[in-house]
Amino acid sequence: MNNPLDSEQSQEFIDLTCLYEIARHLASATSLRECLGKIVATLAELKGMDHGAITIVNPSTGELEIEVASIEGKRRGRYKLGEGITGKVVATGEPIIMPQIDNEPLFLSHTRTKGETSKRKSSFLCVPILASRQTIGALSIDRMYQQGFGMQSENDLRFLTVVCGLIAETVRRIQRVDQEKEALRQENAKLGREMSAKNRIEEIIGTSSRMREVFDLVHRVADSSATVLLRGEPGTGKTLVAKALHYNSSRAGGPFVVVNCQALPESLLESELFGHEQATLAGAVAIKRGRCELAEGGTLFLDEIGEVSPAVQVKLLNLIQERSFQRLGSAKSIKADIRLVAATNRDLESAVRERRFREDLYCRLNVFPVYLPPLRERRTDILLLAEYFLERYAKENNKKITRISTPAIDLLVQYHWPGNVRELRNCMERAVLSCDGPAIKSIHLPPSLQSTDSGSADQPLSLAAAVEHFERELIIEALKQNNGNQTRAAQSLDTSLRIINYKIHCYGIEPKRFKVK
Repeated sequence: MNNPLDSEQSQEFIDLTCLYEIARHLASATSLRECLGKIVATLAELKGMDHGAITIVNPSTGELEIEVASIEGKRRGRYKLGEGITGKVVATGEPIIMPQIDNEPLFLSHTRTKGETSKRKSSFLCVPILASRQTIGALSIDRMYQQGFGMQSENDLRFLTVVCGLIAETVRRIQRVDQEKEALRQENAKLGREMSAKNRIEEIIGTSSRMREVFDLVHRVADSSATVLLRGEPGTGKTLVAKALHYNSSRAGGPFVVVNCQALPESLLESELFGHEQATLAGAVAIKRGRCELAEGGTLFLDEIGEVSPAVQVKLLNLIQERSFQRLGSAKSIKADIRLVAATNRDLESAVRERRFREDLYCRLNVFPVYLPPLRERRTDILLLAEYFLERYAKENNKKITRISTPAIDLLVQYHWPGNVRELRNCMERAVLSCDGPAIKSIHLPPSLQSTDSGSADQPLSLAAAVEHFERELIIEALKQNNGNQTRAAQSLDTSLRIINYKIHCYGIEPKRFKVK
């Protein structure tokens, strides 16, 4: 015959062993989920408490989430406070004991334990996890129903209350560590943004690695007197960089004078650059000041310098070497206190080899070259630029357009942008003028972007492609508004679920992307 005293001592030994193992796991815990998983396993192994689950309140959503569970339902469950038995325990802060759970209507089987436990009679205990009198979660377990359930449940309740007290301290400790890590992460991000803002050039939009290289080069050379040669395709922003070089230098208080060498014929260009003197009938001398004089104390920006004639090249070489020039019709030399910045989209090296551009002038201009990447090589900046132009033109045209739809973003990012930033700016201005709603959609973009092969600007937009883009955009917008729910999306579009599912499959749309987690 078993001695009740020996049985009681044996149970106390098991309880102490279990508490020791749990305390050991908690003391060395760095990962909350891993630690709680070990506790659930220990309860099952040493105490016979099956299907254990520990839920913790998510501070951001206010919902209970199954942090760990002993079965495949791990991380599946999600409760609202007051929902089901677990939610009720957290809402009230009071434990709940159920002798049998087979027919209990409050039991919500988020972890799928109910189907498994229905094969045998099971009891259910759920105990709140309390920290500073605040309920931060709950611990629930199943027990095989036995005779004398009342005494057994009281013992289990006391034991689990102690376990929950240990868990609470560890949860608070790890949450504090996580909060400190998040605070450090945000501080680092803030410092990073401040450094980026410090190095960023006014009116030049870009965060890609290629543009950060440009910003770094500009800041390095801005305050020097070195001649800078800006290289890059048309529309990449060479004029903006030239302005940045001027306004970030010690010459910022002086004039910034622009000369487009391609727009002026040779005779007029020479006069515009250096000015001229002409005797009048009255014997006086009429003087026209050139751009070099007008730029005194500031910066002279020569755009498209690869287009200048050999005769003008000779005079530009003298301007750079001697820092002086002569007006047309005059023998007097005039000193020029200017900073010279030039830009071109031409291959000057080939022009030098073909003797269409002076090698000595090229060497003088190429002291500090800065290459501006085309938009297709800085795709991460496309959306940033598009949103900038959207805000700008929406404000100019008094339109309340706040965003760009996902299909429109896809088209913008996939397009090859032969006209670079200038083409994107024109595209967004057109889209704003075409749009009457709160969002830019793909139908508001130019046909060249909507073609099935966005790499070819000459390919016309077919009717089938236009319909596909429009349908795809409508479905994605509906899924966004309905948290990825296809049934509600079908209802909002006044169509059937079968048709929506068919279209989703045809267009390769993933509804899960639009679920708010």
